[in-house]
Amino acid sequence: MGCEVSKLSTFCCVSEPEASNHEVPGSDDDRRGEVSDLPRFREFSIETLRIATSGFAVENIVSEHGEKAPNVVYKGKLENQRRIAVKRFNRRAWPDARQFLEEAKAVGQLRNNRLANLLGCCCEGEERLLVAEFMPNETLAKHLFHWESQPMKWAMRLRVALHIAQALEYCTSKERALYHDLNAYRVLFDDEANPRLSCFGLMKNSRDGKSYSTNLAFTPPEYLRTGRVTPESVMYSFGTLLLDLLSGKHIPPSHALDLIRDRNIQMLMDSCLEGQFSSDDATELIRIASRCLQYEPRERPNPKSLVTSLIPLQKDIETPSHQLMGIPSNVASTPLSPLGEACLRTDLTAIHEIIEKLGYKDDDGAATELSFQMWTNQMQETLNFKKKGDAAFRHKDFATAIDGYTQFIEVGTMLSPTIYARRSLSYLMNEMPQEALNDAMQAQVISPAWHIASYLQAAALIVLGQENEAHTTLKEGSMLETKRHAL
Repeated sequence: MGCEVSKLSTFCCVSEPEASNHEVPGSDDDRRGEVSDLPRFREFSIETLRIATSGFAVENIVSEHGEKAPNVVYKGKLENQRRIAVKRFNRRAWPDARQFLEEAKAVGQLRNNRLANLLGCCCEGEERLLVAEFMPNETLAKHLFHWESQPMKWAMRLRVALHIAQALEYCTSKERALYHDLNAYRVLFDDEANPRLSCFGLMKNSRDGKSYSTNLAFTPPEYLRTGRVTPESVMYSFGTLLLDLLSGKHIPPSHALDLIRDRNIQMLMDSCLEGQFSSDDATELIRIASRCLQYEPRERPNPKSLVTSLIPLQKDIETPSHQLMGIPSNVASTPLSPLGEACLRTDLTAIHEIIEKLGYKDDDGAATELSFQMWTNQMQETLNFKKKGDAAFRHKDFATAIDGYTQFIEVGTMLSPTIYARRSLSYLMNEMPQEALNDAMQAQVISPAWHIASYLQAAALIVLGQENEAHTTLKEGSMLETKRHAL
């Protein structure tokens, strides 16, 4: 790879220089990336979050925030279509409700484009939940260690290092310098594939967990002695993150430092990066990592000096992150099925033809609730309402279809996502887009992984003039449909 070993063999013992007095390009506000377009922190009811996550459905469990059992993270969607990540704690965690609320509110004051920001929380009875911005493009661990289409490029790895350093600098400036268990699972990628730091690690630790993973090889030495997290401990963890970026593996710091001291740099660097970097850049990044991994906490850098050191290393700064990552930035570059295309065009006639042809076969795996009355005369009456709606839907008498399906739903003996989907389209045909959106969302509550529910939401959102939300929902529908066909 052309790295000059002579340059790499001497800096393990280099102590941290004082933070540079030179100004980093851009104003403090620009560098800190403070954002004002996010809603203010709020307290959610458990019922709101239950609806948003389709009853905390297994299908909505995600690993984007690097959380492991017993704390689980779900993806969800609020009534205003904002996508969220909901972390639900084990019932034994945070026994002190006041402490939980105070800590959540403090973290919720942070607003920065380098963070996956905290939007709110829920504290009802024994329930303790956090609500954050949802990051759809997975974790650094996924893209570094388990990539499928392409390895992460050198320029993108440098961008990750800078963005996370900037996130830590911002948090430090807001007196939130402590971050618990910084690792590749805590780095997330937003809609445009820009790297962000999960806000969940900013919460002071609850009773049911520890500040660091059980793998002692990656734990700051002083934490092993005292059990306490310090700002310097965070810098040590940042050093392990740099090793991940350099090697493409989760390599123990002691092993990495041995390789550096032995001038065996080729064993440290990711072979997938061949030809992408200069020896000077590799030398500098390894030097920064080594400073972060110093045994004595006082010899490690602070976030501001990290940012100062990382800015000059940046490459391809005009290239959007999604291009560097090979990730489509919007639905326009994502192939859509005929139904997806019809919803994008709001071609209601084409949507009707597809849904009519599909029939009820997608109801097979849906959650169905039956009562004893289904085997009585009331069941026959209920099925008559469905037949009435289906006949009207087939003959494009959408007002009558709405009436028949509404009567079927109000009886309440059965939950059918297809019924809600058909009534949703009928509402669209009758120029009632808000009602159509509500029904499409209800279909998704019943069957969270059903792509047609997402597509119909997108069509309703387009009619309502919410183009950005519609494109996001179309993309979700396309991903769900792809997964369905892969099974």
